[in-house]
Order: sequence, then C-alpha cells, then structure tokens
Amino acid sequence: MQAIELLLERHSCAKLGLPAPGGEALANIYRAGLKTPDHGGFTPWRFIEVSESGLDTLSSVFAKAATAEAGDVAKAEQMPYRAPLIIVVIASLKHHPKVPDIEQVMSAGCAVQAMQMAALAQGFNGIWRTGPMSYSDVVNTELGLKSNEQIVGFLYLGTPQSAIPQKKPYAIDKFVSKI
Repeated sequence: MQAIELLLERHSCAKLGLPAPGGEALANIYRAGLKTPDHGGFTPWRFIEVSESGLDTLSSVFAKAATAEAGDVAKAEQMPYRAPLIIVVIASLKHHPKVPDIEQVMSAGCAVQAMQMAALAQGFNGIWRTGPMSYSDVVNTELGLKSNEQIVGFLYLGTPQSAIPQKKPYAIDKFVSKI
C-alpha cells in the first residue's frame, strides 16, 4: 500500500479477531510509535501489551473499575475481548518549562496513530478506544501508572472480521481558512 493511499484511506475497525500482529509485524508497530514527533526528545510514552491471559487480567481490572464507579460491570468485563491484542498507550510526562505537558500528551497520541497506521500497512487493523476506563483511577492504579502518567488510549489490534465501511470524504474548504 502506498503511503498516501494509506493515509487517505485510513479507517478503524471495531470487529477484530485472530491473527493479531506478532513477531516482526508487531515490532514494526512499536517502531512506528517510537518514531513520532517528540519535542525535547523526552520519549513521553510507554506501552503495556495485553494479549492471551492478559485479556482476562484486563477484564478483571475493568470490572473492578466499573464496580467502584457504579458502571456496567458486565459490559466492562467484555471490553478487552473485542480484539486479540490491546496496546495500552500511556503518556509518561516529564515536566519541563520548555516542553508543556500537552505537547507530551499529543506525542503519545501521535504514537497511537502511527501504530494503528503501521498495523493497517501490514494487513491488520485496529481501533483507538478511550472512554471511562482511560480516565479511571482504579485502572491507573491496577496498571501501575505513576502520578505523572495518563492513558491516552487502548489500541485494539487484530484482523478485520467484517467488511470495513469507508469514511465519507470531507469538504476541505469547511476546515481550512487562509490568512
């Protein structure tokens, strides 16, 4: 797939199954995430890989969070099983007067995007999910996040299990102005 085609045809896929990326394909996904813009060279991200029995562990963590926050426990327990591989992307902030926290969070967000694109380029797909579990103190504690860290998303990865609807094109002039 040509790079411009990949960028212009990007789409998320919510129905993912086996096989998940592994080996060199998964290494390429991580390499892409590690190449994102990074003002100051702080590498303000880290990743937690969740697969196989780790999905059961994450299911328990989500259920615990839903219970603590009066959420839908049954739904929370099922969330990790939407894909065979999840990469939890964490912004790991290094406070600095010349590199604001927001730039470091955006860098971690760029890592998610780059990783999803790398998966797509290799014949896999994924979806970047956030939601209440991304902002849960229970999830943060259970996953060992430090006080300077926050989850920017859960990147669900696998092989598409259904046809993927294409996004409608947007009119460029509705989003671009000139000065």
